Amino acid sequence: MKPVINYINSLLFPLLPETSCFALKRGLLRLAGAKIGKNVRICSSVHIMGCGELVIGDDVWIGHEVFRSTTSRIEIGSYVDIAPMVYLGTGTHRIDIDGLHSAGESISRNIKIEDGAWLCVRSTLLPGVVIGKNSVVAAGAVVTKDVPDYALMAGVPAKQIGWVCECGEVLHENTTCSKCGRKYETNDEKLYEVTEGK
Repeated sequence: MKPVINYINSLLFPLLPETSCFALKRGLLRLAGAKIGKNVRICSSVHIMGCGELVIGDDVWIGHEVFRSTTSRIEIGSYVDIAPMVYLGTGTHRIDIDGLHSAGESISRNIKIEDGAWLCVRSTLLPGVVIGKNSVVAAGAVVTKDVPDYALMAGVPAKQIGWVCECGEVLHENTTCSKCGRKYETNDEKLYEVTEGK
C-alpha cells in the first residue's frame, strides 16, 4: 500500500460515519493500493498500518477497531466476517538472546483468510497463519498456526475444539449434524462429508 495515501486515509476514516459510506471507504483504500472486492463493508474505526499488500474478496465485513498491520501481505477471501477489535499482524521479531533487545531482527509472514471464515471479537492472528474455509475463530483466541477448513478454534493459543457443518451448526464430537443431517468423517485433521453409497 502507498504509505502517504494510507496515512491520509487514517485521518479521513475517523471523520466518516462508522457503519456507512462503505463505497467511499473502498475507494479510498483502492487509491492507497489495496485490492478490494464488491460489497466490502469496513467500519471507520479500522486501523490499517504498514506498506504491505491488502487484498479483500467480495462481501466482507470488517468491524469496529480492527487493527491490521503488515509489511508483507494480508489476503482476505470472500464472505469473511471480522468482528470488532480483531488483530491481524504479519510482523514479528527473531529472539536475540545476545543483543541489548530481546526483539531482534524483524521478519514478516503473510496472513491468508479463506472464504467464509469468521473471526470473532478480539481474536488475534499471528504472522504466517492461514485460516481455512468456513472456519470459526472464537472470541479472544490467539491463532499461532494454520487452521483447517471448517474448524472451530478457541483459546490461547488457539486449539481446535470442534468442527462446523456447511449449514453453520457446530459439530463438536458427533460428526453428524443435528440441524441438517449431513454426515462427516475426519482424518488427517480434515473434515470430509460422507455421501450415501460411498
